[in-house]
Amino acid sequence: MSSPQPFLPSSAPSSAHRRKSAFTYKHLSQLSSYSPTTPLRVIAHVDLDAFYAQCEQVRLQLPPDVPLAVQQWQGLIAINYPARAFGLGRHITSTEAKKLCPELIMQHVATWKEGDETWAYHEDAAKHIATHKVSLDPYRRESRKILGVIRSALPAGAGQRVEKASVDEVFMDLSAQVHGILLERYPELQGPPPYDDPTELLPRPPTTALEWKGDALVDLDRGEEEEDDPDWDDVAICVGSEIVRDVRARVWEELRYTCSGGVARNKMLAKLGSGHKKPNAQTVIRNRAVGHFLSGFKFTKIRNLGGKLGDEVVAMFNTDSVGDLLKQPLEQLMRLGDDTGSWLYGIIRGEDNSEVNPRTQIKSMLSAKSFRPAINDFEQGVRWLRIFAADIFSRCVEEGVLENKRKPKTINLHHRQGAQTRSKQAPIPQGKTLTEQILFDLAKNLLAQVVVDGRAWPCINLSLSVGGWEDGIANNKGISAFLVRGEEAKALRESERQSDAAIERRDERPPEKRRKLENGRSIQKFFAPRLPNHTSTSSDADGTPNPNRLSERRESEDQDMFDSDPEPEHHLDSDTELPDIQQQPPLSPNRPSTPQPHLADLTSDLTPPSAQPQPRSPHVHPSHQVQQTLDTFFCSRCSTALPKEEETEHADWHFAKDLARDLEAEERVEAERRRTPIPAKPVPPRPQARGRGRPAGGGGSGSGSAGAGRGAEKGQRRLAFGKG
Repeated sequence: MSSPQPFLPSSAPSSAHRRKSAFTYKHLSQLSSYSPTTPLRVIAHVDLDAFYAQCEQVRLQLPPDVPLAVQQWQGLIAINYPARAFGLGRHITSTEAKKLCPELIMQHVATWKEGDETWAYHEDAAKHIATHKVSLDPYRRESRKILGVIRSALPAGAGQRVEKASVDEVFMDLSAQVHGILLERYPELQGPPPYDDPTELLPRPPTTALEWKGDALVDLDRGEEEEDDPDWDDVAICVGSEIVRDVRARVWEELRYTCSGGVARNKMLAKLGSGHKKPNAQTVIRNRAVGHFLSGFKFTKIRNLGGKLGDEVVAMFNTDSVGDLLKQPLEQLMRLGDDTGSWLYGIIRGEDNSEVNPRTQIKSMLSAKSFRPAINDFEQGVRWLRIFAADIFSRCVEEGVLENKRKPKTINLHHRQGAQTRSKQAPIPQGKTLTEQILFDLAKNLLAQVVVDGRAWPCINLSLSVGGWEDGIANNKGISAFLVRGEEAKALRESERQSDAAIERRDERPPEKRRKLENGRSIQKFFAPRLPNHTSTSSDADGTPNPNRLSERRESEDQDMFDSDPEPEHHLDSDTELPDIQQQPPLSPNRPSTPQPHLADLTSDLTPPSAQPQPRSPHVHPSHQVQQTLDTFFCSRCSTALPKEEETEHADWHFAKDLARDLEAEERVEAERRRTPIPAKPVPPRPQARGRGRPAGGGGSGSGSAGAGRGAEKGQRRLAFGKG
């Protein structure tokens, strides 16, 4: 930038005719407070060039001119610019890419191998889609390094505004930094506005030309000329472009990554600018060039206009060009709705007041895998859950769980078998530091619940996620911050007394009643038995089937596929099919049939779903009973004969049942611990105060007096009683 020239003195003859700026002192002061409405605002967007490909190029230490692509299975997800010169695109297959560019280096992404506890680069990963899962951890790691360099290149302090928009792009609000540089370079701006009126116009900048170096300047709008003297918005944008050039240079010098930049007055324009001239270029969009810049774009490239809303606008006005849409009056755009029409009218004219958020907090983390072919047993699912837990925990570390900055509160498991998707949820313990093992144990318990519900295999998709993020305690607090006083303390004590009384009442009930009360807080609710389709699924107190309750249960069951919170009672699946082969004693003509147990009695014991006895009619002939055949196996643990193909699922059921029994034992121990009173510490006798004019340890005059053995405390007087 050219050196600032002093303003002409006020006594100069031409000072009265010198033009004023179009901006006010208020606009200038708003610049220091990051106001999104000031026209002097400066926003920058930095976008890494072919980021995944650059990461592999830097890792492999390859020259920048070597064609390289990042491979995922048989497709390509990133292609560097030397490879694009051969006509390669992102959605091309690896075989086609080799034909177009024989010298192409294809590096497969890092993967988690089934059974491993960390990701790695495997040479033959593309051939093992069934046993490997893609890992993006290497790219997240490099992204953190780049973000650190960008932050270090900007002034430190709480006023720094940097938003990580994705793994390879960053927004920066440079307004306050530009404000400080303007006051330093142009001291005339430091004084108060004339007449102390902030609406007074600023004087024109003393510079007549700005130095843009290697920036790609967008052509000015019609009616604007480059020979016109710049105003303060041009000067502010020019200062911002200097800052972005320095940031990009630092990233290259320290990490050897190239990135493109965009500098404009808001986020929308800056993002479009960073992608305008790639790679390793910087585009500057001055306020006088916004109209010309946007007129050549398709509005579907603008954020929030690339989906359904963009399709609706195209269908309504039969165009996707910003230039054509600019011809539509506001009344026509309002056909999309008042708010949508007003927003669209402004956005195609370059108006965007969205702020740069220094911290965009995530709401959830997901790790998933689609299985081709499907997995068919519990052990396979557990091996994948270990990978999911490790994957999520590594991202939790980025969010600061180890420093207690942020932590998730819930963990969710989604399981898909055929067309049915089941979801299970559990709270994450908040009293201790989150670890990978905690996530894995919780995930394994949730999968066990799915297995117990039945029909878990074959599984075609499994995913694990954490959510409910909350901020941890930022700084150490005194003990007074953790104490409750007054009415809050009374309410807390009353709540504890009611909780203890409820536990005691629960434990005094019969076992079957106690189990019913624990349904809302124990894993036992997932282990209720299943009945055949033709049996009664709901009964009144007298045992009469109630069709209304049946419909309510089926309604709740349909919602269970989408709701992560379990229902308070177990609902029977309408599509449950029991095994054809069961072990049943033949009926004797002289022996009456055994009455079927009531549903309430069945809930008092856990019976394997495969071993449920089917209701029999007393008129069934013994010859109609199904006999055990050679394609069955006998379970020694529950003395049940089952079809051979159900052996694996039945073993998984026993594993889940054992796990539930262990959890129930832990709950009983915890409840017992809460009921056991903590012995109070003996209170030492209080030292007696010496009364005025009395020997130490002196008591009252009478041994039976209420005040015997007590001396007068400080501030008290002994009453004198007359004799008689």
